[in-house]
Amino acid sequence: MIVWLNGTHGAGKTTTSALVQQLIPDSRVFDAEKVGETLMDISPGLPATDNFQHWPPWRPLVVETAKRVLDYTGGTLVMPMTVLVEEYWREISDGLAQHAIPVRHFVIHADQDTLYARIAGDHAIPSPFRLNYLEPYAQAARAWLHAEAGVIDTTHLTPSQSAQQIAEALGN
Repeated sequence: MIVWLNGTHGAGKTTTSALVQQLIPDSRVFDAEKVGETLMDISPGLPATDNFQHWPPWRPLVVETAKRVLDYTGGTLVMPMTVLVEEYWREISDGLAQHAIPVRHFVIHADQDTLYARIAGDHAIPSPFRLNYLEPYAQAARAWLHAEAGVIDTTHLTPSQSAQQIAEALGN
């Protein structure tokens, strides 16, 4: 099984995923961003983009990597990864379904003020990359994302409380 933690940059996906992994027996964290980083290391580089998710190879490589890891290890993969483009989410979730891999999709959500404060708190200068995704996240949340996943509103929760809610939703 895959437990996919979605949400915008700075929402707490990475922190929460490590805590969720501790609560689910026989689980591992797989950050699909590493697949994107591998593609970014290709030399000469792939066509210019502001987000590696726009490269067509990224999505099937995430599916194939997750499948291969699960074939090798079994258990559960906890995957913290922002996917705000519905077409990309469909490609990934359909690819996993073709391999009969069940996915539990959660959105780590917080209100815009909280997200901004978290992003600003990460560095002396808030990350423009992360800040640039606040509005696209809000649009995706309204258009499709919140209807597609279990929403964990972390505005007033600690990462441990968020992880516990996810584990409870999974029956752990």
